[in-house]
Amino acid sequence: MLGAFQWIAGGAAATRWVPTPTSRFQIILSNPPSKSQLRGNFNVLEMDGFETPATTVAAVHALGKKAVCYIDVGTWESWRPDAKKFPKSDLGRPDAGWPGERWLDIRRTGVLLPIMKARFARCVAKGFDAVDPDNVNGVENPTGFALTVADQLAYDRAIASLAHADGLAVALKSYPDEAKALQPSFDFVVDEQCVQYKECDALSPFVTAKKAVFDIEYTSSLAFCSSLPKGVFGLAKRLSLDGWVRWCG
Repeated sequence: MLGAFQWIAGGAAATRWVPTPTSRFQIILSNPPSKSQLRGNFNVLEMDGFETPATTVAAVHALGKKAVCYIDVGTWESWRPDAKKFPKSDLGRPDAGWPGERWLDIRRTGVLLPIMKARFARCVAKGFDAVDPDNVNGVENPTGFALTVADQLAYDRAIASLAHADGLAVALKSYPDEAKALQPSFDFVVDEQCVQYKECDALSPFVTAKKAVFDIEYTSSLAFCSSLPKGVFGLAKRLSLDGWVRWCG
């Protein structure tokens, strides 16, 4: 099943699409997917919100599939066209292993949320159906800021509200420690390496709520599939997140 539709509060006839636990998920971020890659055996595709043209999103829809917009909300990326909108005082330590990225001071919602609102508007303008806001777990990392879990939860909920206000479904990205607290605000999960880090059980609030949970493991083997709890859809990917993929089942 491709997905379902939810009523949007405040709009009697308005709905937003959300994936279901049986949706077949793929993610390609290394470059906009080619026409042949779009025809892969999946029905939900995540792509970069800045680099993917509207024509590619339209091509996804023409194939009867749905498109998820990747947007970073927790770190600054030096190469993005809106990079100069971020005050230098709000840029923290580098995000280890990711050149050109620095953690953001998420307490500065008055500065950050308007930027993220504009980013989500870009997703809407291109025709995306959902958004995957990345790096929503800064509090678990050495950001250079004295963040608290309360700060993080407040920011993440505000991000989800922005997405919903635009009619977009929104994913919780790789923050299993607070999955229970954030489940009411998010429509599905895109997690990385829950098997490797033994965190899959923490995502059970989404499974119980019958929301889709997609787990990405960076491996060429499908041995991890047997360790996935019921209700979690697994896929093997390269760290580059190119077109290569293997699915569990």
